[in-house]
Amino acid sequence: MGFYERSQQRGSFDNLVLEVVPLSAAKANEVLVKTHAVSLQYRDLMIGGAGYPGLVHDKLVPCSDMAGEVIALGADVTQWKVGDRVSANFMLDKLHDELTPEIDATSLGGASHGVLTEFETFPAHSLVEIPEHLSYEEAATLPCAAVTAYNALMSGFSPMKAGDTILVQGTGGVSIFALQFAVASGAIVISLSSSDEKLKTTKKLGATHVINCKTTPEWDAEVLKITNGSGVDRVIEVVGNATLKRSSAATKMNGSIDIIGALGGAVANAPPVDIITLSIMKGFKIRGIHIGSVQQFKDMNKLMSANSEVTRPVVGKVFAFEEAKAAYAYLKSQAHVGKIVIQF
Repeated sequence: MGFYERSQQRGSFDNLVLEVVPLSAAKANEVLVKTHAVSLQYRDLMIGGAGYPGLVHDKLVPCSDMAGEVIALGADVTQWKVGDRVSANFMLDKLHDELTPEIDATSLGGASHGVLTEFETFPAHSLVEIPEHLSYEEAATLPCAAVTAYNALMSGFSPMKAGDTILVQGTGGVSIFALQFAVASGAIVISLSSSDEKLKTTKKLGATHVINCKTTPEWDAEVLKITNGSGVDRVIEVVGNATLKRSSAATKMNGSIDIIGALGGAVANAPPVDIITLSIMKGFKIRGIHIGSVQQFKDMNKLMSANSEVTRPVVGKVFAFEEAKAAYAYLKSQAHVGKIVIQF
């Protein structure tokens, strides 16, 4: 038997209920994994509140990010052994760059049931080995936030290189990982937050410059000042419509904006921005980031293992499995820096 949290009705994370279900055996190409830790994403709040634009499974078992231990193998599985420490990729069937509706439908905690469960079976091809130096709690933060940040910086039009200047918004999971990967790669990071305390953390993590966007609301002008008028090579855009105009102004000619989140709300709440004219006149590139692949996950783990100190995940707070609702509430408060983890 196994315990899992299931959402009986979308609209609030308070609708999560604890249920006991029979434990399913692994099919021939599957691996049975015992969950040790799960991390939360802003996406989980959106799904729980019925505000997520993608496909969502009925009576969903939520959450996409986990780390656990292999406890049983299907008959045809040869690449894993009992006792291996693994995480599942966010989209189970996204092995490389290709993305199709069928691959997207394997997204955990949305189109497919998620990982807030004691035990789960996964296709063997969807699993990635956890870096040796990370705990289960740290490794549980990787599949969505870390892989997304890695995809934004290391893939696409022009991979980040040493000496590039990167603007990182906020101190959530994606932003912190982007900061760490940029520092590990020799880039210059400008960190943006509305909290001086949180900016102290980003400074400790290696940010070269920090800007409080509450006390400096015209932060794009400050970015231009820091960069001697040229702007940054790329922006890690996690707020969306509310900041896109200033992000565009802060981006250099032929730079790029990697759009990852929509924390700032709907278009109606945003200042008007003629993104078409701006992108033509400045020649910058806009790329939407939809998590990443199994191969990117593996490549990212190599980067982390080679730079273990500066890329160690920042775990803001850990909750027990029975405290899942409290973990969601803490995420909603935005009081955290880094990732929120549920421990089994």
